[in-house]
Amino acid sequence: GRSFLKKSISSVILQTYKNWEIIFFDNCSSDSSILIAKSFKDKRIKIFKANKSLKLYDARNQAIKYAKGKYITFLDTDDFWGRRKLTTQINFLNKKKLKFCYSNLKLKFKNKKKLFITKKKNIIIPTQSLLNEYDIGILTVMAERKLFLQNKFNKKYEIIGDFDLFIRLSEITQIGYVNECLATYRIHSTNLSKKNMISFSLYQLA
Repeated sequence: GRSFLKKSISSVILQTYKNWEIIFFDNCSSDSSILIAKSFKDKRIKIFKANKSLKLYDARNQAIKYAKGKYITFLDTDDFWGRRKLTTQINFLNKKKLKFCYSNLKLKFKNKKKLFITKKKNIIIPTQSLLNEYDIGILTVMAERKLFLQNKFNKKYEIIGDFDLFIRLSEITQIGYVNECLATYRIHSTNLSKKNMISFSLYQLA
């Protein structure tokens, strides 16, 4: 819904870190998404429109092409970030000299409290550990844009595109983990494209 999208964009505008851009990639939506994005009147929100409706991971690849910053992050229209997400992750990557990190998150069910996902404490997450227990929520990722120049989402996939790409990236760069809930992931009946993360993560609820 519209209120979800407003909350998503607001959660970026309210970041303590200010030097960001939003690549708002409209994948031929039939709703008023573009109008909502424009209503913020913020020059850092850059709006692009697909010529034809693309599959999810093709759309992600296209959106990344428009990005100019050092780092790429992801935020789908019904999720939102905590205010210190960008600051925390940039500081973490700089301090640890890493190119990719992700964080803990909160899950928000329609009429229920937010639940934290209990996670491991170690900082570097090896590939094998991700294969055993995949827990990367795409909305918590921050990674150097350079990583996405040679490594793209496989657009054939419907729901495991992020799993596939991030496993491949974990083989060429170290993946760091921040054990703080930096984002909130909404779970509701309409976000079936998000089955991937839900199915990977729900069994870890404490």
